[in-house]
Amino acid sequence: MSRPALRGLYAITDARLSPGDRLLDAVDAALRGGARWIQYRDKGTDAARRLAEARALVELCHAHGAGLIVNDDVELAAACGGDGVHIGAEDASLAQARARLGTDAVIGVSCYNRLELAMTAAAKGADYVAFGSVFSSPTKPHAVRADLALLRAARERLSLPICAIGGIDAGTAATVAATGVDLLAVISAVFAATDVAGAAAEIVEAIAQTIARTGAGQSPPVL
Repeated sequence: MSRPALRGLYAITDARLSPGDRLLDAVDAALRGGARWIQYRDKGTDAARRLAEARALVELCHAHGAGLIVNDDVELAAACGGDGVHIGAEDASLAQARARLGTDAVIGVSCYNRLELAMTAAAKGADYVAFGSVFSSPTKPHAVRADLALLRAARERLSLPICAIGGIDAGTAATVAATGVDLLAVISAVFAATDVAGAAAEIVEAIAQTIARTGAGQSPPVL
């Protein structure tokens, strides 16, 4: 499969919003709505279940021409055959993740509201960096804030793809996309929606209209 560019809607699963019996249907709906990347985020302790779900998601995403990233678990990313891993400050180091997953893997790094972390991650070979929470987030209500000014500053300083996360929905997607970020990561606004495909499509349309109007989100692909 030709891997999609690191742009557009990046939908992140939540085991509370889409438990196992609804996970595949929910992700399929998000993909039909236009999500180009899915992140499998599940902090459960049932390793066999998580591996089975991750493998099923890889197959589903690839059937849609989309990519699958695993949250925080390098070994699961390797075992399921996904496209990469997203790591945070307390997860496996970037160098360790790269050594385990190889040069072709997509490795994203959480940088919270710290531009210096993003610059370090970029220098060490991250494929994208993520800032957030941009707005108040129902998933992480106490997360630090990464405001729009930080996103604009990051776009000026960094050439690799930038992801924004936290409280983004159809009503705020255009404002965030206008800062020049490449990926808009969304959890609740997609997976808590009654119509998952429709919710995803609204965000995708907001991004597309912003890019058409402003030319934002046009960093060169790194893959």
